[in-house]
Amino acid sequence: MSTKAKTSSSKKRGRIAVFIVEFALILALLAVVFKLVLPSSGAAQEGGPSLPGSSSVGSGNGGPFIASLDQEDIVIHSEVEQNEEMKGYWNIALFGVDAVTDDQLFGGSRSDSTMIASVNMDTGEIRLVSVYRDTYLNVGDGRYRKCNHAYFAGGAKQAINMLNENMDMNISDFVTVGYQALVDVVNGVGGVWIDVDSAELRYINDYQYSIIRDTMQGATYTEVTQTGMQLLDGLQAAAYCRIRYTKGDDFKRAERQREVLKAIQDQAKKADLNTLIDVFNKAVGNIYTSIDQKDILELIGKVADYTIVDEGGFPTEDMRTTATLGSKGSCVIPLDLESNVVWLHQFLFNEADYQVTDTVKEYSAVIRSDTTPYITH
Repeated sequence: MSTKAKTSSSKKRGRIAVFIVEFALILALLAVVFKLVLPSSGAAQEGGPSLPGSSSVGSGNGGPFIASLDQEDIVIHSEVEQNEEMKGYWNIALFGVDAVTDDQLFGGSRSDSTMIASVNMDTGEIRLVSVYRDTYLNVGDGRYRKCNHAYFAGGAKQAINMLNENMDMNISDFVTVGYQALVDVVNGVGGVWIDVDSAELRYINDYQYSIIRDTMQGATYTEVTQTGMQLLDGLQAAAYCRIRYTKGDDFKRAERQREVLKAIQDQAKKADLNTLIDVFNKAVGNIYTSIDQKDILELIGKVADYTIVDEGGFPTEDMRTTATLGSKGSCVIPLDLESNVVWLHQFLFNEADYQVTDTVKEYSAVIRSDTTPYITH
């Protein structure tokens, strides 16, 4: 049984404001896999005030693109709304889409990178979960296919509902960003420290070239010439996150995305307030989000109070497989959706013996029926 979310916006904003700036600074990661263009139309922009004694926040770009999601259209299972174990957490959907036109940032493009960021508002601990783009789920209206189709079909709203309905989540906020924001953020915090292995070194410069060819014509890049722990600039970090042709394929690529996200956070914690504001100024025009800029500005100096403590992927490794499902292509299959949702709630909320909703049980049965004929044992 599902019900519409009835969250009080003002009450929620007061509860979550303590963390928003950190996400504005580090979530630029989400577009690195894609060839995004900068948004110039399709959503209203909100400006914001300046912080006293600092640079002007939002200058030049006018502020992030603010979504006007009707909370009545966000579907959250009634059992989830009543779940006491999930109280005190702010869960955010993070999307990176394969947009090739301005308007596709808001819909009509696939979310080839999707993460759930869960923030414990009491402890400041953050847990990240990548939802693999090819995961076979109900994407809406009873259609089962790769989950990245949800954003294509109905933008952030449908993609959020896909996560909520398949995974017993209570997400109502999201962030989607433009590609250039990653380069600006990484360069703005002085680069990121990444341990490049020999398999990654084989591909990272080719990806730098392809990024320039497709989105930054006329730019130049600095080759990565050695393995080991080293400081990567924005373009190098973007290329690193796009690598997929190594052992682990797309699972490893999602892991790299989370690795860079954590590395950006580490660098942001070392930066002073004016540096963080300057970084935000450069990235703000490439952010599409449900979060008000006034909330983003509230505690921009408290980035050090929050820490990414753990990260993982959904479906989890020991409860997934891959198979080609006819015309639906190669998919990541949750061998048992129910068990994966139980794992997710244990991972995010330390909720032992979670009981999934009837909706998840229904979806799990359909996935099992649809995929079993294609799975080789």
